[in-house]
Amino acid sequence: MKITIIGIYDKQPEFTEEQQKTISESQYFAGGKRHYELVRKQLPKNAKWTFITAPLTTLFDEIKNTQTNWLIFASGDPLFFGIGNTLKREFPNAEFKIFPVFNSLQLLAHRFRINYGEFKTVSLTGRDWHEFDKALLQDEKRLAILTDRKNTPATIVARMLDFGYNNYHMLYGECLGGNDERTAEFSIQKAADFKFSHPNCFFLEMTDERVPRKGIPETEFEILEGRPKMITKMAARLTTIAALELHTKKVFWDIGACTGSVSIEVRLQYPHLKVTAFERREESRVLIEKNTKKFQTPGIELFIGDYMEVEKENMEQPDAVFLGGYGGKMDVILDDVHQHLTDEGIIVFNSVSEKSENNFLNWGERNNYKLQLKQKLAVDEHNPITILAIKKQ
Repeated sequence: MKITIIGIYDKQPEFTEEQQKTISESQYFAGGKRHYELVRKQLPKNAKWTFITAPLTTLFDEIKNTQTNWLIFASGDPLFFGIGNTLKREFPNAEFKIFPVFNSLQLLAHRFRINYGEFKTVSLTGRDWHEFDKALLQDEKRLAILTDRKNTPATIVARMLDFGYNNYHMLYGECLGGNDERTAEFSIQKAADFKFSHPNCFFLEMTDERVPRKGIPETEFEILEGRPKMITKMAARLTTIAALELHTKKVFWDIGACTGSVSIEVRLQYPHLKVTAFERREESRVLIEKNTKKFQTPGIELFIGDYMEVEKENMEQPDAVFLGGYGGKMDVILDDVHQHLTDEGIIVFNSVSEKSENNFLNWGERNNYKLQLKQKLAVDEHNPITILAIKKQ
């Protein structure tokens, strides 16, 4: 089976002789609605067209059922975050022929005469926020952004402003390479009021450096009213994070997040991590939201309610867990964590009593966890805390 992919601009395409021959000899075609309108007059009379829409399983099934050659129309370069990569993964044994043209970001760079090789590309086309948030947290000076109808420039700018990232300049383009092409240049603040049209993409250039803080004193967090001690102190927080060995981890769970201080510090120091916070108190929802925005930490997934009632089967398995609270159900919660934690995963617990310390260590011994760290720490006049870390064997 051979799959040919032809990249086109957002206007009536002028095909080469080789492309015209391939089109005339093909029967099965696919592309978006926009692609169909641009090429339909040049298709053979017996053409059968499949619209590419989510979920892509419809297209995959059509290709598998026919078991013949297909011709796909795509925008720009099909191998630049495009349909070409998806089809190659789905049909590894197929023969591929690619006819690319400039992708949208290349066209936009040409319009503004900039070196697009200096920009880190982040695709939000059919993707979540993780890589974009990671780029902001890593203080990327130059970003190239691919969008879709959900993650539009307007929603992206709103997210940036919501978390205090207003120190960027935007170079914007829409319908690039087409008859309705439009470009514009403005600050992030002005971009919030701009009327965007699809399809589009843009570059972001940092105007002044404002690196999010790391190592935040506990006095600067918004805390539960009347509960000034209900926060992990900075010294204990940083020691806890070091014990989690997060530089080698991918997914972190913060159970009993309270004010979100541990999740926020983890997010700031390790932007590559997927961070999920669990907290039973409803009043913590607003607290955590305020603190994440105050300290510029997008991307923390929050679940409010009883940890044991949260559906976790479709969550990514954690390889690092901090048990910040357990509501009198330590063994029950640890048993559940054990079911989800990856091999060699680490659990850290900060004990304020000999009883809770013994309970945690005894559970670890019963379940064949290896003790990694046991360190007593006293902060100012507060009671000593024993930081315990155990590893799943």
